[in-house]
Amino acid sequence: MAGINAHLAVRDEEPFILKRSEAYIGVLIDDLVNKGTEEPYRMFTSRAEYRILLRQDNADLRLTPLLENWRLAVGSNEKRAATVEIEQFFKETSVAPDAINGFLESIGSSPIRQQVKLHGILLRPNVDLATLRPVLPELDSFLNQYDPDYLGEAETRMKYDGYIKKEQEMADKMLRLEELKIFENFDFQTLTSISKEAREKLSKVRPRTIGQASRISGVTPADVSVLLVHMGR
Repeated sequence: MAGINAHLAVRDEEPFILKRSEAYIGVLIDDLVNKGTEEPYRMFTSRAEYRILLRQDNADLRLTPLLENWRLAVGSNEKRAATVEIEQFFKETSVAPDAINGFLESIGSSPIRQQVKLHGILLRPNVDLATLRPVLPELDSFLNQYDPDYLGEAETRMKYDGYIKKEQEMADKMLRLEELKIFENFDFQTLTSISKEAREKLSKVRPRTIGQASRISGVTPADVSVLLVHMGR
């Protein structure tokens, strides 16, 4: 991060900042900048709000596209495309009762009475790709063409889709605050309607955006509302 931003600074370009929803290093750097070195818990990855998004299995999908501009990494498109293909197969392919009911009953799951999509079967408790493949030869044959890493990513996305989407919505909501820039050289001491502590913290940290300001210790939601008014929002 230091090397990339040193390069950008020399070229008078905007800094490269990883968002808290994009990488754990983004969380660590953001906490270090906003909370300073006096906060004892500033460098814990457990402080990340979006741990469903920041999974180990999707690190390449999250970060590779961001680094391709500097030719520091390549190759996330194949995994992304494979994941989409696998999900599509599960949503379009149906399974008949006589092909799956024996398996479902063996794991204590309700049998089906008519053809259902594989996607619905996968979402049931105690069902995963490893247990489904021996039962359905067609499925096993289809999945054999993919890297196990791709299968793991696709399975996680399908089984936890609702949780992933909910967390992404939260991240997008916060991102809107990150896009609201604070005027350069803005004098926070002129904001007499916010607390003295908030003025001091804002003047010391000098946040670049409303989102960053909202994460500074001592800055309350009411203080953020005042900032929004002064920024013309």
